[in-house]
Amino acid sequence: MKKAFLVCLGVVAFFGFNESSSFRVKNFKHVEIETIIEDSLLNVRALEVIDDHFFAFLTSRGNMGVVEIGKPQYKVNYPFKVKSDSIVPNFRALAGNSKRGYGLSIGSPALLFKLDIGKDRVVYREAHPKAFYDAMDFWNDDEGIAIGDPTDGCMSIIITRDGGDTWTKLSCDDLPKTNEGEAAFAASDTNIAIVGDHTWVATGGKASRVLYSSDRGKTWEVFNTPMVQGKETTGIYSIDFYDALNGFAIGGDYTKPDENAANKMITVDGGKTWNLVAKNKNPGYRSCVQYVPNGEGKALAAIGFKGIDYSNDSGKSWKHLSDEGFYTIRFLNDSIAFAAGGGRVSKLTFRE
Repeated sequence: MKKAFLVCLGVVAFFGFNESSSFRVKNFKHVEIETIIEDSLLNVRALEVIDDHFFAFLTSRGNMGVVEIGKPQYKVNYPFKVKSDSIVPNFRALAGNSKRGYGLSIGSPALLFKLDIGKDRVVYREAHPKAFYDAMDFWNDDEGIAIGDPTDGCMSIIITRDGGDTWTKLSCDDLPKTNEGEAAFAASDTNIAIVGDHTWVATGGKASRVLYSSDRGKTWEVFNTPMVQGKETTGIYSIDFYDALNGFAIGGDYTKPDENAANKMITVDGGKTWNLVAKNKNPGYRSCVQYVPNGEGKALAAIGFKGIDYSNDSGKSWKHLSDEGFYTIRFLNDSIAFAAGGGRVSKLTFRE
């Protein structure tokens, strides 16, 4: 679910998200890649399209970038340093509402920043030695959620109900207990999917399941999945929902990226049950999957360090479009997306 948020950059404001009006499921056959930023030190797993005019990203070295989507040129505002005292945050999550953007770092202490160029402020800090947050999203202007690895027998879930000014960690008494070795992956900021009040959280590791809330994080249940699991490096790396019923998840084992037997799965009942698709067929391990806007819940793009793939039949079959590697992707419309990874941020144009 796309959100809008504002990041102060002088007098620059970000508004809205508009999708294309076309409803035909496209048969993409190749992708054009245009590099916008290239830097050998760049490592980006947190990227969000703000609207038709801007997208933003956060890096593992505590930097923020804002890119104005120009025709034909891009105006790149990068880097803006974000830090707390002497701590340089390793960002893996970026989200926001219509008023502000928020960035969340991995590791301990976990730091959640309210982003405001030159005036960034930490609104949540967690010093637990096991703290490790993976993803973040917002339901609306007032309510947002971030998820992380277990610290006390359940997944770490923090929630704001006041627009992001304060965040509260849910008690394990109110959450499903984790299985041994169950956690999450900070691979692409897509462990959370939101449609309306519905929320899905993907886990991985020695157990790979889907946590579900129908009421914006007030109550939770958990569903088993057939995704490959059993090792610290296996499981769901990314989850997305097209509507309240139709969802897709992808992952695998990044140490064995060519394995493809049980790394792609689909649900048509809101995440209660999942079925493997494209078993023993490529793609193998991928770190991010997204529904293509206006693709009728059938068009999907998946990316990872082994390349870019596309499906127009709900993930039953896939076409490999490129060997170029990225970590995360977000769509601007039904044929243009922005992707980021190691060393670059790029525009992807999908062509039939």
